[in-house]
This record gives sequence, C-alpha cells and structure tokens, in this order.
Amino acid sequence: MYEEFLKTLLAPLGVYRLDRDSLSGAELYALGRGLDAVAERLERAEREGVTATAEDEGLRRREALFLRRPVATTVQERRDAIAALLQIDGDSLTPEAINRTISGCGIRARATELGTNKVQVEFPGTPGVPPEFNQIEKIILDILPCHLDVEFRLQYLTWALCHKGRYTWEHVEKQGYNWRMFQLAVPPEAAG
Repeated sequence: MYEEFLKTLLAPLGVYRLDRDSLSGAELYALGRGLDAVAERLERAEREGVTATAEDEGLRRREALFLRRPVATTVQERRDAIAALLQIDGDSLTPEAINRTISGCGIRARATELGTNKVQVEFPGTPGVPPEFNQIEKIILDILPCHLDVEFRLQYLTWALCHKGRYTWEHVEKQGYNWRMFQLAVPPEAAG
C-alpha cells in the first residue's frame, strides 16, 4: 500500500527507476513494507483504544479495571457492559442512571423502586435463572447503593404471559417444547 503511494509520489519527478529490480525500487519496497507495518499497528492501537470499536485487548484491559468482570459473551455485549460500568459516578443514583448502569453486569437488567429503600431487579427477555447469576448478582449489588434492600425477580412463563402472548396448545406443540423449554419460553410481547 505505502510502496505504491511512494511510487506515485516520486514518479512525476522522472529521476528514479521505480521497478523492484532497481536500487530505488527496492528501497521504496522496503520503506513501503515498514510503513505498512507501522500503519497496521497504529490502526490496531486506535481500534483497541476506543471502547466502541475495541475487539480484544482493549476490552480485556478495560474489564480488568473493574472488581468483577461482566458476564457478557459477545464483543458487542462486552462493549455495552463496559460502557455502562464506565458511566458510574456520584450522580448515578437516579432510577434512570441506575437502570443504565446495572446493565454493566453483562445482560439486560431493570431496577424498579418498590418503596422506601427497596428495589426489585429483573432481567427482561431472560427466562429463568440467567447464566452465571452469582456473578451478575455480585456486580449489581456492587453498583446499587448499599442501604437498599434488593430483591431479584426471575422471569418464568405464567398463564397470564401465555394469554398475553396468544399461545395456543397448537403453537406449543409446533415449537416442540418439553415442559422445561415451555417454562423458559418468553413471548415476544412479554420480553419488553
């Protein structure tokens, strides 16, 4: 890439032989390879230096900043969890800020005030007990103010959700659900 750039830059001068068999051409080839290597390293450093574009090392280094690593598995989930955790500050005690921040556990979570000093945390769209729930619980308890009584609410399919999701026995049979799979199913209308 840079070899061609250098050749294009020098060609109008007309004083250099630019084929690789010549001394000038070989020098441009070597310089181009060196500049390509530097450009590649700079591109990687730039990518990993920004949370929104980091893919590997940048995510690992940011996750190491926290007491507990989010349980997120995909690159985008890891980016979102890190971004949520990085926004914690002294003004993060409003319900909206807490809901943005507790997603730093690695999955979608929502806190609802149940009264004075009591909060209920649920995981919309995640049926049953989330994978690595112990880690998720620790992260959320680290984020929420310690004076709050925190209650975790896990979502299982209820008859009311079946009715809301317009489930029929025909639909259930078509899906090939066994009882456990059916219990953990979340109708799209109820995932919100």
